[in-house]
Amino acid sequence: MKISSPNDFANAKPKPKKRFYKSLFVQLGVAVVAGVLIGHFWPKIGSELRPLGDGFIMLIKMIIAPLIFLVIVTGIAAVGDVKAVGRVGIKALLYFTSATLFALVFGLIIANIFQPGAGLNIDPSTLDDSSLKEKTGEAKGAADFILGIIPVSVIGAFAENNLLQVLFFSVFFGAAIVVVGKERCMPLIAVFENILELIFKIMSWVMKVAPLGAFGAMGFIIGQYGIATLGTYAKLIIACYVAALLFIGVLFIIAWAFARVPLWQFIRYTREEFLLALGTASTESVMPRIMTKLTNAGCSRATTGLVVPTGYSFNLDGAAIYLSISLLFLAQAFGHDLSLGQQLAALGVLLLTSKGMAGVPGSSFLALSATAAALGIFPVAGVALLLGADRIMDSMRVVVNLLGNCVATFVVAKWEGQFDREVMKRAFAGEITNEDTARMLGKEEEFAAAEVSRLAAGEEPSPKFGGGPAADSIPEFELRNRS
Repeated sequence: MKISSPNDFANAKPKPKKRFYKSLFVQLGVAVVAGVLIGHFWPKIGSELRPLGDGFIMLIKMIIAPLIFLVIVTGIAAVGDVKAVGRVGIKALLYFTSATLFALVFGLIIANIFQPGAGLNIDPSTLDDSSLKEKTGEAKGAADFILGIIPVSVIGAFAENNLLQVLFFSVFFGAAIVVVGKERCMPLIAVFENILELIFKIMSWVMKVAPLGAFGAMGFIIGQYGIATLGTYAKLIIACYVAALLFIGVLFIIAWAFARVPLWQFIRYTREEFLLALGTASTESVMPRIMTKLTNAGCSRATTGLVVPTGYSFNLDGAAIYLSISLLFLAQAFGHDLSLGQQLAALGVLLLTSKGMAGVPGSSFLALSATAAALGIFPVAGVALLLGADRIMDSMRVVVNLLGNCVATFVVAKWEGQFDREVMKRAFAGEITNEDTARMLGKEEEFAAAEVSRLAAGEEPSPKFGGGPAADSIPEFELRNRS
Protein backbone atom coordinates (compact mmCIF):
# COMPACT_ATOMS: atom_id res chain seq x y z
CA MET A 1 0.00 0.00 0.00
CA LYS A 2 2.17 2.82 -1.26
CA ILE A 3 1.05 6.42 -1.64
CA SER A 4 3.33 8.60 -3.67
CA SER A 5 1.34 11.84 -3.82
CA PRO A 6 -1.96 13.42 -2.71
CA ASN A 7 -3.26 12.95 -6.27
CA ASP A 8 -3.41 9.18 -5.73
CA PHE A 9 -6.71 9.49 -3.89
CA ALA A 10 -7.86 12.92 -5.03
CA ASN A 11 -11.02 11.56 -6.59
CA ALA A 12 -11.78 9.04 -3.87
CA LYS A 13 -15.29 9.21 -2.46
CA PRO A 14 -15.59 9.66 1.31
CA LYS A 15 -16.38 6.38 3.00
CA PRO A 16 -19.84 6.28 4.63
CA LYS A 17 -19.89 6.31 8.42
CA LYS A 18 -19.69 2.84 9.93
CA ARG A 19 -22.95 1.65 11.48
CA PHE A 20 -22.74 0.94 15.21
CA TYR A 21 -23.75 -2.72 14.86
CA LYS A 22 -20.75 -3.32 12.60
CA SER A 23 -18.39 -2.34 15.42
CA LEU A 24 -16.39 -5.33 16.71
CA PHE A 25 -16.81 -4.02 20.27
CA VAL A 26 -20.62 -4.02 19.97
CA GLN A 27 -20.62 -7.46 18.34
CA LEU A 28 -18.39 -8.89 21.10
CA GLY A 29 -20.56 -7.31 23.80
CA VAL A 30 -23.70 -8.88 22.38
CA ALA A 31 -21.94 -12.24 21.97
CA VAL A 32 -20.69 -12.29 25.59
CA VAL A 33 -24.12 -11.38 27.00
CA ALA A 34 -25.81 -13.98 24.75
CA GLY A 35 -23.30 -16.62 25.88
CA VAL A 36 -24.00 -15.87 29.57
CA LEU A 37 -27.76 -16.09 29.03
CA ILE A 38 -27.56 -19.35 27.06
CA GLY A 39 -25.21 -20.89 29.64
CA HIS A 40 -27.42 -19.84 32.55
CA PHE A 41 -30.89 -20.69 31.23
CA TRP A 42 -29.93 -23.61 28.98
CA PRO A 43 -26.76 -25.02 30.64
CA LYS A 44 -26.79 -28.21 28.58
CA ILE A 45 -26.71 -26.22 25.34
CA GLY A 46 -24.10 -23.87 26.80
CA SER A 47 -21.83 -26.76 27.76
CA GLU A 48 -21.88 -27.96 24.15
CA LEU A 49 -20.73 -24.59 22.75
CA ARG A 50 -17.11 -25.16 23.72
CA PRO A 51 -15.95 -26.06 20.15
CA LEU A 52 -16.83 -22.52 18.99
CA GLY A 53 -14.49 -20.92 21.53
CA ASP A 54 -11.77 -23.55 21.13
CA GLY A 55 -11.96 -23.30 17.34
CA PHE A 56 -11.46 -19.54 17.39
CA ILE A 57 -8.46 -19.79 19.72
CA MET A 58 -6.98 -22.49 17.45
CA LEU A 59 -7.31 -20.11 14.49
CA ILE A 60 -5.37 -17.48 16.45
CA LYS A 61 -2.70 -19.97 17.54
CA MET A 62 -2.29 -20.99 13.90
CA ILE A 63 -0.57 -17.70 13.12
CA ILE A 64 1.01 -16.67 16.44
CA ALA A 65 4.37 -18.45 15.96
CA PRO A 66 5.12 -17.08 12.45
CA LEU A 67 3.79 -13.68 13.52
CA ILE A 68 6.19 -13.46 16.48
CA PHE A 69 9.11 -14.63 14.36
CA LEU A 70 8.51 -12.09 11.59
CA VAL A 71 7.70 -9.21 13.95
CA ILE A 72 10.84 -9.74 16.02
CA VAL A 73 13.19 -10.32 13.07
CA THR A 74 11.99 -7.28 11.09
CA GLY A 75 11.83 -5.20 14.27
CA ILE A 76 15.43 -5.99 15.23
CA ALA A 77 16.53 -5.33 11.65
CA ALA A 78 14.84 -1.92 11.79
CA VAL A 79 16.57 -1.02 15.07
CA GLY A 80 19.91 -2.19 13.65
CA ASP A 81 21.56 -2.54 17.07
CA VAL A 82 22.16 -5.94 18.67
CA LYS A 83 23.13 -4.36 21.99
CA ALA A 84 19.80 -2.54 22.12
CA VAL A 85 18.01 -5.88 21.83
CA GLY A 86 19.99 -7.23 24.78
CA ARG A 87 19.15 -4.12 26.82
CA VAL A 88 15.46 -4.50 26.06
CA GLY A 89 15.55 -8.14 27.20
CA ILE A 90 17.35 -7.36 30.46
CA LYS A 91 15.10 -4.39 31.26
CA ALA A 92 12.00 -6.46 30.50
CA LEU A 93 13.10 -9.27 32.85
CA LEU A 94 13.92 -6.77 35.60
CA TYR A 95 10.50 -5.21 35.25
CA PHE A 96 8.77 -8.61 35.14
CA THR A 97 10.48 -9.82 38.32
CA SER A 98 9.67 -6.59 40.18
CA ALA A 99 6.05 -6.58 39.01
CA THR A 100 5.48 -10.25 39.93
CA LEU A 101 7.02 -9.77 43.39
CA PHE A 102 4.84 -6.71 43.98
CA ALA A 103 1.71 -8.56 42.79
CA LEU A 104 2.42 -11.47 45.14
CA VAL A 105 2.96 -9.14 48.12
CA PHE A 106 -0.15 -7.18 47.14
CA GLY A 107 -2.20 -10.38 47.10
CA LEU A 108 -0.92 -11.43 50.53
CA ILE A 109 -1.90 -8.04 51.99
CA ILE A 110 -5.43 -8.30 50.57
CA ALA A 111 -5.80 -11.90 51.80
CA ASN A 112 -4.72 -10.87 55.32
CA ILE A 113 -7.36 -8.13 55.29
CA PHE A 114 -10.24 -10.20 53.84
CA GLN A 115 -9.44 -13.55 55.52
CA PRO A 116 -11.31 -15.40 52.70
CA GLY A 117 -10.83 -18.92 54.13
CA ALA A 118 -11.46 -18.16 57.80
CA GLY A 119 -14.10 -20.31 59.47
CA LEU A 120 -14.29 -23.02 56.78
CA ASN A 121 -12.56 -25.63 58.98
CA ILE A 122 -11.93 -28.18 56.21
CA ASP A 123 -11.29 -31.77 57.32
CA PRO A 124 -8.19 -33.08 55.44
CA SER A 125 -9.58 -36.65 55.49
CA THR A 126 -12.44 -35.62 53.19
CA LEU A 127 -10.15 -34.52 50.36
CA ASP A 128 -9.94 -36.20 46.97
CA ASP A 129 -7.15 -35.06 44.63
CA SER A 130 -8.05 -37.24 41.61
CA SER A 131 -9.68 -34.32 39.77
CA LEU A 132 -6.65 -32.16 40.54
CA LYS A 133 -4.30 -34.63 38.83
CA GLU A 134 -6.43 -34.46 35.67
CA LYS A 135 -6.20 -30.67 35.64
CA THR A 136 -2.43 -30.33 35.86
CA GLY A 137 0.44 -31.10 33.53
CA GLU A 138 3.93 -32.21 34.43
CA ALA A 139 5.92 -29.89 36.68
CA LYS A 140 9.44 -28.89 35.68
CA GLY A 141 12.38 -27.76 37.73
CA ALA A 142 14.00 -24.36 37.20
CA ALA A 143 16.89 -25.85 35.22
CA ASP A 144 14.53 -27.82 32.97
CA PHE A 145 12.44 -24.72 32.37
CA ILE A 146 15.45 -22.62 31.35
CA LEU A 147 16.83 -25.35 29.09
CA GLY A 148 13.35 -25.74 27.62
CA ILE A 149 13.60 -22.21 26.17
CA ILE A 150 16.32 -23.45 23.80
CA PRO A 151 14.70 -25.33 20.89
CA VAL A 152 16.10 -28.75 20.03
CA SER A 153 14.65 -28.17 16.58
CA VAL A 154 13.53 -24.84 15.15
CA ILE A 155 10.87 -26.60 13.10
CA GLY A 156 9.67 -28.38 16.24
CA ALA A 157 9.36 -25.07 18.09
CA PHE A 158 7.08 -23.72 15.36
CA ALA A 159 5.14 -26.99 15.07
CA GLU A 160 4.50 -27.18 18.81
CA ASN A 161 3.72 -23.45 19.02
CA ASN A 162 6.31 -23.04 21.79
CA LEU A 163 6.41 -19.25 21.90
CA LEU A 164 9.47 -18.89 24.12
CA GLN A 165 11.50 -21.15 21.82
CA VAL A 166 10.26 -19.26 18.75
CA LEU A 167 11.20 -15.98 20.42
CA PHE A 168 14.64 -17.32 21.34
CA PHE A 169 15.39 -18.32 17.75
CA SER A 170 13.89 -15.08 16.38
CA VAL A 171 16.28 -12.94 18.43
CA PHE A 172 19.28 -14.85 17.08
CA PHE A 173 17.97 -14.63 13.52
CA GLY A 174 17.32 -10.88 13.79
CA ALA A 175 20.71 -10.26 15.39
CA ALA A 176 22.40 -12.21 12.57
CA ILE A 177 20.74 -9.93 10.00
CA VAL A 178 22.10 -6.88 11.81
CA VAL A 179 25.63 -8.32 11.99
CA VAL A 180 25.68 -9.48 8.36
CA GLY A 181 24.28 -6.13 7.26
CA LYS A 182 20.81 -4.89 6.40
CA GLU A 183 21.87 -3.95 2.90
CA ARG A 184 22.90 -7.52 2.01
CA CYS A 185 19.79 -8.94 3.72
CA MET A 186 17.31 -6.42 2.33
CA PRO A 187 15.81 -8.87 -0.23
CA LEU A 188 15.15 -11.32 2.64
CA ILE A 189 13.66 -8.56 4.80
CA ALA A 190 11.41 -7.56 1.90
CA VAL A 191 10.17 -11.14 1.57
CA PHE A 192 9.52 -11.30 5.33
CA GLU A 193 7.59 -8.03 5.14
CA ASN A 194 5.42 -9.41 2.35
CA ILE A 195 4.75 -12.62 4.28
CA LEU A 196 3.87 -10.52 7.34
CA GLU A 197 1.39 -8.56 5.25
CA LEU A 198 -0.29 -11.84 4.29
CA ILE A 199 -0.47 -12.88 7.96
CA PHE A 200 -1.98 -9.52 8.88
CA LYS A 201 -4.63 -10.04 6.20
CA ILE A 202 -5.38 -13.56 7.49
CA MET A 203 -5.67 -12.11 10.99
CA SER A 204 -8.18 -9.51 9.83
CA TRP A 205 -10.30 -12.36 8.38
CA VAL A 206 -10.04 -14.45 11.54
CA MET A 207 -11.26 -11.52 13.67
CA LYS A 208 -14.54 -11.49 11.76
CA VAL A 209 -15.54 -14.66 13.63
CA ALA A 210 -14.32 -13.39 17.02
CA PRO A 211 -17.88 -12.76 18.31
CA LEU A 212 -18.76 -16.38 17.54
CA GLY A 213 -15.71 -17.55 19.51
CA ALA A 214 -16.57 -15.32 22.48
CA PHE A 215 -20.18 -16.55 22.42
CA GLY A 216 -19.12 -20.19 22.48
CA ALA A 217 -16.49 -19.77 25.19
CA MET A 218 -18.74 -17.78 27.51
CA GLY A 219 -21.70 -20.13 26.98
CA PHE A 220 -19.50 -23.10 27.88
CA ILE A 221 -18.04 -21.50 31.03
CA ILE A 222 -21.43 -20.51 32.46
CA GLY A 223 -23.15 -23.72 31.32
CA GLN A 224 -20.43 -25.97 32.70
CA TYR A 225 -19.72 -24.25 36.02
CA GLY A 226 -22.86 -22.19 36.63
CA ILE A 227 -23.37 -18.80 38.20
CA ALA A 228 -24.35 -20.54 41.47
CA THR A 229 -20.65 -21.29 42.06
CA LEU A 230 -20.22 -17.60 42.86
CA GLY A 231 -21.93 -18.06 46.23
CA THR A 232 -19.78 -21.00 47.33
CA TYR A 233 -16.53 -19.08 47.01
CA ALA A 234 -17.92 -15.59 47.64
CA LYS A 235 -15.20 -14.24 49.95
CA LEU A 236 -12.35 -15.65 47.84
CA ILE A 237 -13.83 -14.25 44.64
CA ILE A 238 -14.49 -10.83 46.20
CA ALA A 239 -10.96 -10.69 47.62
CA CYS A 240 -9.41 -11.54 44.22
CA TYR A 241 -11.51 -9.05 42.27
CA VAL A 242 -10.98 -6.24 44.79
CA ALA A 243 -7.23 -6.94 44.65
CA ALA A 244 -7.38 -6.87 40.84
CA LEU A 245 -9.15 -3.48 40.79
CA LEU A 246 -6.68 -1.99 43.26
CA PHE A 247 -3.73 -3.43 41.33
CA ILE A 248 -5.08 -1.94 38.10
CA GLY A 249 -5.08 1.39 39.95
CA VAL A 250 -1.37 0.83 40.65
CA LEU A 251 -0.81 0.10 36.95
CA PHE A 252 -2.47 3.44 36.13
CA ILE A 253 0.10 5.18 38.33
CA ILE A 254 3.05 3.21 36.88
CA ALA A 255 1.99 3.88 33.29
CA TRP A 256 1.66 7.61 33.90
CA ALA A 257 4.74 7.99 36.12
CA PHE A 258 7.17 6.10 33.87
CA ALA A 259 5.83 6.64 30.35
CA ARG A 260 3.19 9.38 30.63
CA VAL A 261 0.57 6.99 29.26
CA PRO A 262 -3.04 7.76 30.30
CA LEU A 263 -4.09 4.17 30.90
CA TRP A 264 -7.83 4.88 30.80
CA GLN A 265 -7.46 6.18 27.25
CA PHE A 266 -5.41 3.10 26.38
CA ILE A 267 -8.14 0.79 27.75
CA ARG A 268 -10.72 2.67 25.69
CA TYR A 269 -8.44 2.37 22.66
CA THR A 270 -8.05 -1.41 23.16
CA ARG A 271 -11.58 -2.12 24.45
CA GLU A 272 -12.26 -4.65 21.69
CA GLU A 273 -9.17 -6.69 22.60
CA PHE A 274 -9.97 -6.66 26.33
CA LEU A 275 -13.58 -7.68 25.73
CA LEU A 276 -12.47 -10.51 23.46
CA ALA A 277 -9.95 -11.69 26.07
CA LEU A 278 -12.72 -11.67 28.68
CA GLY A 279 -15.12 -13.54 26.42
CA THR A 280 -12.65 -16.28 25.51
CA ALA A 281 -10.89 -16.30 28.92
CA SER A 282 -7.60 -16.26 26.99
CA THR A 283 -4.93 -13.61 26.45
CA GLU A 284 -3.49 -15.62 23.56
CA SER A 285 -6.62 -14.88 21.54
CA VAL A 286 -5.67 -11.20 21.39
CA MET A 287 -1.87 -11.38 21.25
CA PRO A 288 -1.55 -10.45 17.55
CA ARG A 289 -3.96 -7.52 17.81
CA ILE A 290 -2.62 -6.18 21.10
CA MET A 291 0.90 -6.18 19.66
CA THR A 292 -0.40 -4.29 16.63
CA LYS A 293 -2.23 -1.77 18.81
CA LEU A 294 0.91 -1.19 20.90
CA THR A 295 3.07 -0.49 17.84
CA ASN A 296 0.33 1.79 16.54
CA ALA A 297 0.48 3.63 19.88
CA GLY A 298 4.14 4.54 19.59
CA CYS A 299 6.05 1.48 20.84
CA SER A 300 8.67 0.15 18.44
CA ARG A 301 8.05 -3.20 16.77
CA ALA A 302 11.27 -4.62 18.25
CA THR A 303 10.34 -3.76 21.83
CA THR A 304 6.74 -4.93 21.44
CA GLY A 305 7.83 -8.17 19.77
CA LEU A 306 10.24 -8.96 22.61
CA VAL A 307 8.25 -7.80 25.64
CA VAL A 308 4.73 -9.05 24.92
CA PRO A 309 5.47 -12.75 24.12
CA THR A 310 8.00 -12.94 26.97
CA GLY A 311 5.52 -11.31 29.32
CA TYR A 312 2.94 -13.99 28.52
CA SER A 313 5.19 -16.41 30.44
CA PHE A 314 7.10 -14.19 32.86
CA ASN A 315 4.77 -11.31 33.73
CA LEU A 316 1.49 -12.83 34.89
CA ASP A 317 0.43 -10.23 37.46
CA GLY A 318 -3.15 -11.46 37.69
CA ALA A 319 -2.02 -15.04 38.23
CA ALA A 320 0.43 -13.87 40.93
CA ILE A 321 -2.34 -12.07 42.82
CA TYR A 322 -4.54 -15.15 42.57
CA LEU A 323 -1.75 -17.45 43.79
CA SER A 324 -0.95 -15.46 46.94
CA ILE A 325 -4.61 -14.96 47.89
CA SER A 326 -5.41 -18.62 47.21
CA LEU A 327 -2.45 -19.74 49.33
CA LEU A 328 -3.74 -17.88 52.37
CA PHE A 329 -7.31 -18.97 51.60
CA LEU A 330 -6.25 -22.62 51.77
CA ALA A 331 -4.14 -22.12 54.87
CA GLN A 332 -7.04 -20.38 56.63
CA ALA A 333 -9.51 -23.02 55.41
CA PHE A 334 -7.43 -25.68 57.21
CA GLY A 335 -7.21 -23.54 60.35
CA HIS A 336 -3.63 -22.25 60.01
CA ASP A 337 -2.87 -18.64 60.85
CA LEU A 338 0.45 -18.06 59.10
CA SER A 339 3.08 -15.93 60.77
CA LEU A 340 4.92 -13.16 58.91
CA GLY A 341 7.95 -15.43 58.54
CA GLN A 342 5.87 -18.24 57.05
CA GLN A 343 4.22 -15.83 54.61
CA LEU A 344 7.60 -14.48 53.50
CA ALA A 345 8.87 -18.03 52.98
CA ALA A 346 5.74 -18.84 50.97
CA LEU A 347 6.33 -15.66 48.96
CA GLY A 348 9.80 -16.81 47.96
CA VAL A 349 8.58 -20.26 46.93
CA LEU A 350 5.69 -18.78 44.92
CA LEU A 351 8.03 -16.39 43.12
CA LEU A 352 10.10 -19.35 41.92
CA THR A 353 7.28 -21.79 41.18
CA SER A 354 5.13 -19.24 39.34
CA LYS A 355 7.99 -18.57 36.89
CA GLY A 356 9.16 -22.14 36.48
CA MET A 357 5.70 -23.49 35.66
CA ALA A 358 4.65 -20.88 33.13
CA GLY A 359 2.91 -22.43 30.15
CA VAL A 360 2.22 -25.76 31.91
CA PRO A 361 -1.48 -26.79 31.99
CA GLY A 362 -2.92 -26.11 35.43
CA SER A 363 0.16 -24.09 36.36
CA SER A 364 -1.61 -22.28 39.22
CA PHE A 365 -2.48 -25.63 40.86
CA LEU A 366 1.07 -26.88 40.35
CA ALA A 367 2.56 -23.73 41.89
CA LEU A 368 0.28 -23.98 44.93
CA SER A 369 0.91 -27.73 45.27
CA ALA A 370 4.69 -27.18 45.15
CA THR A 371 4.41 -24.42 47.76
CA ALA A 372 2.25 -26.60 50.02
CA ALA A 373 4.70 -29.49 49.72
CA ALA A 374 7.72 -27.24 50.39
CA LEU A 375 6.26 -25.55 53.48
CA GLY A 376 3.95 -28.26 54.85
CA ILE A 377 1.27 -25.69 55.70
CA PHE A 378 -1.70 -27.72 54.44
CA PRO A 379 -2.19 -31.03 52.57
CA VAL A 380 -1.26 -30.87 48.89
CA ALA A 381 -4.63 -32.43 48.07
CA GLY A 382 -6.25 -29.33 49.56
CA VAL A 383 -5.45 -27.43 46.37
CA ALA A 384 -8.36 -29.36 44.80
CA LEU A 385 -10.70 -27.06 46.76
CA LEU A 386 -9.96 -24.34 44.22
CA LEU A 387 -11.18 -26.33 41.22
CA GLY A 388 -14.70 -24.92 41.48
CA ALA A 389 -13.58 -21.29 41.62
CA ASP A 390 -10.70 -21.43 39.17
CA ARG A 391 -12.65 -20.71 35.98
CA ILE A 392 -14.49 -17.83 37.66
CA MET A 393 -11.11 -16.24 38.34
CA ASP A 394 -10.18 -16.33 34.65
CA SER A 395 -11.71 -12.91 33.96
CA MET A 396 -9.65 -11.31 36.72
CA ARG A 397 -6.43 -13.03 35.69
CA VAL A 398 -6.90 -12.33 31.98
CA VAL A 399 -7.53 -8.60 32.39
CA VAL A 400 -4.71 -7.99 34.88
CA ASN A 401 -2.23 -10.18 32.95
CA LEU A 402 -3.01 -8.43 29.65
CA LEU A 403 -2.98 -4.92 31.08
CA GLY A 404 0.20 -5.65 33.03
CA ASN A 405 2.00 -6.73 29.86
CA CYS A 406 0.81 -3.64 27.99
CA VAL A 407 2.11 -1.39 30.76
CA ALA A 408 5.39 -3.34 30.75
CA THR A 409 5.74 -2.69 27.00
CA PHE A 410 5.19 1.05 27.43
CA VAL A 411 7.61 1.23 30.36
CA VAL A 412 10.40 -0.76 28.66
CA ALA A 413 9.92 1.09 25.35
CA LYS A 414 10.17 4.44 27.15
CA TRP A 415 13.14 3.22 29.18
CA GLU A 416 14.95 2.20 25.99
CA GLY A 417 13.99 5.37 24.07
CA GLN A 418 11.79 3.44 21.63
CA PHE A 419 8.48 5.11 22.49
CA ASP A 420 6.92 8.07 20.67
CA ARG A 421 4.31 9.78 22.84
CA GLU A 422 3.06 12.01 20.02
CA VAL A 423 2.26 8.91 17.98
CA MET A 424 0.47 7.50 21.05
CA LYS A 425 -1.75 10.60 21.21
CA ARG A 426 -2.66 10.19 17.54
CA ALA A 427 -3.50 6.52 18.08
CA PHE A 428 -5.67 7.25 21.13
CA ALA A 429 -7.49 9.85 19.02
CA GLY A 430 -8.45 7.09 16.59
CA GLU A 431 -5.72 7.46 13.95
CA ILE A 432 -3.86 4.64 12.23
CA THR A 433 -0.22 5.65 12.54
CA ASN A 434 1.50 3.05 10.37
CA GLU A 435 0.78 0.90 7.35
CA ASP A 436 0.97 -2.53 8.99
CA THR A 437 -1.61 -1.60 11.62
CA ALA A 438 -4.03 -0.55 8.89
CA ARG A 439 -3.65 -3.92 7.23
CA MET A 440 -4.05 -5.91 10.45
CA LEU A 441 -7.19 -4.00 11.46
CA GLY A 442 -8.63 -4.08 7.95
CA LYS A 443 -8.58 -0.28 7.61
CA GLU A 444 -6.40 0.16 4.53
CA GLU A 445 -8.78 2.59 2.83
CA GLU A 446 -9.10 4.86 5.88
CA PHE A 447 -5.32 4.86 6.31
CA ALA A 448 -4.72 5.67 2.65
CA ALA A 449 -7.15 8.60 2.74
CA ALA A 450 -5.59 9.93 5.97
CA GLU A 451 -2.10 9.53 4.52
CA VAL A 452 -3.08 11.63 1.50
CA SER A 453 -4.19 14.39 3.85
CA ARG A 454 -0.89 14.18 5.74
CA LEU A 455 1.14 14.44 2.55
CA ALA A 456 -1.01 17.33 1.29
CA ALA A 457 -0.31 19.16 4.56
CA GLY A 458 3.43 18.74 4.00
CA GLU A 459 3.90 16.18 6.79
CA GLU A 460 6.25 13.21 6.67
CA PRO A 461 4.77 9.90 5.45
CA SER A 462 3.83 7.37 8.11
CA PRO A 463 6.28 4.50 8.72
CA LYS A 464 5.82 0.94 7.60
CA PHE A 465 5.46 -0.10 11.25
CA GLY A 466 6.01 1.29 14.74
CA GLY A 467 9.63 2.33 15.14
CA GLY A 468 10.38 1.26 11.56
CA PRO A 469 11.32 2.94 8.30
CA ALA A 470 9.04 4.55 5.76
CA ALA A 471 7.35 2.06 3.45
CA ASP A 472 9.34 3.30 0.44
CA SER A 473 12.67 2.26 2.00
CA ILE A 474 11.77 -1.44 1.78
CA PRO A 475 11.70 -2.89 -1.74
CA GLU A 476 8.27 -4.16 -2.71
CA PHE A 477 8.02 -7.66 -4.14
CA GLU A 478 5.00 -7.98 -6.40
CA LEU A 479 3.05 -11.12 -5.58
CA ARG A 480 0.61 -10.93 -8.49
CA ASN A 481 1.28 -12.30 -11.98
CA ARG A 482 2.58 -9.91 -14.60
CA SER A 483 1.09 -10.08 -18.09
